[in-house]
Amino acid sequence: MPSLKDLKNRIKSVKSTQKITKAMKMVAAAKLRRAREQAEASRPYAAAMERVLSAVASNQQSENSHPLLSGTGKSDTQLIVVATSDRGLCGGFNSSIVRAVRRKVRELQAQNITVKLLFIGRKGYEQLAQEFKPLIIANSELNKKRIAFSDAEAIATDLISRFDNTEFDVVHIVYNKFKSAISQVVTFQQIIPLEITNHEPRTTNHATYEYEPNEAEILAELLPRNLGVQVYSALLENAASEQGARMTAMDNATRNAGEMIKGLSLKYNRTRQAVITKELIEIISGAEAV
Repeated sequence: MPSLKDLKNRIKSVKSTQKITKAMKMVAAAKLRRAREQAEASRPYAAAMERVLSAVASNQQSENSHPLLSGTGKSDTQLIVVATSDRGLCGGFNSSIVRAVRRKVRELQAQNITVKLLFIGRKGYEQLAQEFKPLIIANSELNKKRIAFSDAEAIATDLISRFDNTEFDVVHIVYNKFKSAISQVVTFQQIIPLEITNHEPRTTNHATYEYEPNEAEILAELLPRNLGVQVYSALLENAASEQGARMTAMDNATRNAGEMIKGLSLKYNRTRQAVITKELIEIISGAEAV
């Protein structure tokens, strides 16, 4: 049975932890607001870029299409870009991505597909490095308070360079798409070759669109930029999801600390009462013996 001093020290320690988790929750809430605004602001631009590419690509002959659009014609080697955080204390944010990547790698390997991994963020690398060390081709950490488009553009440039060197045929990026502070969805998005989902017709209301310069030159300019945009959008979604998960985790930790303090305080009071009762019994017994 712990002594009164041990219980008192434990209560003091838990109260200190509660102050830290409460402060971290408030910081995460402030960061979440900014990160959510950035993520939501990027969505219309990314969607508009996809619509433009869809319209231009639908008018180009498939045999003359850009490699980032048509790919290599194979899917024998696939790269998974794993976007996680550089810090922990954010609940199941990183572990949900890691589990999804582990399942995806095993599915692809079961189909005799060569898999490669590129990590953005330290936590994903730490959790998967031991199991998939031979598959890792690069690992980078952002370590920035604010994600800039230049960061995503550098990653996109590296991916294009590796793709041009035929290191892989297909690229997916996996990240957590932000829904709310308590809901993030693990998302696999194919970025090379670009998946065109909506083909807009060349004529609308009997109007004909002519492109200047031609479609091939437009795609050569837009496709690399679109890759940067898609990576940037994924990183912003991930950043918002991370802060939402951290705020939720710290809120739960603060509540759990409060419940623990109540339980320890009750145990402390009962132990203290037992000690007082025991002392009274000893005094009374001694007095009666005299």
